[in-house]
Amino acid sequence: MATEIRVPTLGESVTEATIARWMKKEGEAVSADEPLVELETDKVSVEVPAPGAGVLSSIAAQEGDTVEVDALLGSIEAAGSGAAKSNGGAQKAQPAAQKAAPEAPAGGPEIEVRVPASGESVTEADIGEWLKKEGDAVDLDEPIVSLETDKAAMDVSAPAAGVLKSVHAKEGDTVEVGALLAVIAAGAVASPVNGSASQEQAASQAEAAPAAVGAADKPLSPAPRRIVAERGLDASLIEGTGKDGRVTKADALRAEKGAARPAPPAQTRGSAPRDLGPREERVKMSRLRQTIARRLKEAQDTAAMLTTFNDVDMTGVMELRSQYKELFEKKHGIKLGFMSFFVKACCHALKEVPDVNAEIDGTDIIYKNHYDIGVAVGTDKGLVVPIVRDADLKSMAEIETQIAELGRRARSGELKLEDMQGGTFTISNGGVYGSMMSTPILNQPQSGILGMHRIEKRPVVVGDEIVVRPMMYLALSYDHRIVDGKGAVTFLVRVKENLEDPQRLLLDL
Repeated sequence: MATEIRVPTLGESVTEATIARWMKKEGEAVSADEPLVELETDKVSVEVPAPGAGVLSSIAAQEGDTVEVDALLGSIEAAGSGAAKSNGGAQKAQPAAQKAAPEAPAGGPEIEVRVPASGESVTEADIGEWLKKEGDAVDLDEPIVSLETDKAAMDVSAPAAGVLKSVHAKEGDTVEVGALLAVIAAGAVASPVNGSASQEQAASQAEAAPAAVGAADKPLSPAPRRIVAERGLDASLIEGTGKDGRVTKADALRAEKGAARPAPPAQTRGSAPRDLGPREERVKMSRLRQTIARRLKEAQDTAAMLTTFNDVDMTGVMELRSQYKELFEKKHGIKLGFMSFFVKACCHALKEVPDVNAEIDGTDIIYKNHYDIGVAVGTDKGLVVPIVRDADLKSMAEIETQIAELGRRARSGELKLEDMQGGTFTISNGGVYGSMMSTPILNQPQSGILGMHRIEKRPVVVGDEIVVRPMMYLALSYDHRIVDGKGAVTFLVRVKENLEDPQRLLLDL
């Protein structure tokens, strides 16, 4: 019996889609929930999975066709039918990565490790590095492989203790959500032969490349250890960005550019010039960097972006911090920083100018009655924007605590997709890097982003007198399609007033 494949519901305002590409051909075997065809709408790209296992017996819509919701895309003949038998030879050969593994050690059942779901908009990931190899013993919840998505990096942990029987995807491979990564023989014990071989290999690597261990004696997983040994790097000079400070493959590759190499001996006059290496190096962009590049360009292409500027006298905030910082930290266990003042000031201003807290959806404007403030955090892998939810309802201590925790998780690669979704407004602090002035780019679909900059003592006129005050430039980039100049300037003036007189925040003025 044939099972029909139809265009799924794509959202309230989406009625049709375009066939981008078929991932299977007629006659090919398919598994249940395996992606068959990719559809493109004016909002997103979606993959339609197989409703059941069998053989793709017919394709009713070709690549490039425009189809409506619930239109017929194709049909699948159940496995074991005539179509399945006649086309059995048309199945694709298994990739080399899925070759037969060594005979499994004695133990319990075999447990599959698959790519976990990371959010509605994430459909695939890249294999960063395997932290274990075939034949290694693994503990329950021990990280065995790291994945990189276009949002963040994450570790996949072992679902059971045992032995890693087989690995089904290589480092650098792109895998879809639900794809098989590995098989674990639950309850099994690693072979003594494998253990001895691993120890001998580790010992030989240590002897061949003593610089790979380094003064700090950092534990290295197989991928970065191989790079350190082959390139003669000093592991003690490599800063680890993985979980618990672990050195990742990306860290080792970045160190290869020269930062972690022992200093070459000084040249004497008349000696031959030293080898400078290649003049160029081509490195594939990470998924996160590709997403950042795409979203920033989309913001420029879509929004009518404009930036307005103002400056703020930070005397009031700095005096308040100086007066209460010790008491604040003693009571709440967190330092009183500037960000909580800015978050609170922006929430007050957003309530007065709701256009800045809104977004455009087609020909509609969606006004948000909640205030989820994104705080841009720079990491070595790129810029991420975790969200402080319902910031207007939180105390300054709660805001400071959450920002500190989100920043820590961002730098260690522990952020989840839901931590970065659904913000209504963003604050970017370029001042921590010394920026005096900038024009921040919108974080779509938001309509506003505030740029903070460094605090600098400058002469200003106060009451007909020239005085020296700690001043900061503020920049508000906004979408002129929804926010008028008057609204943008009013918003920035309210932020300025709340910061120059922070008691307004306490009195909700």
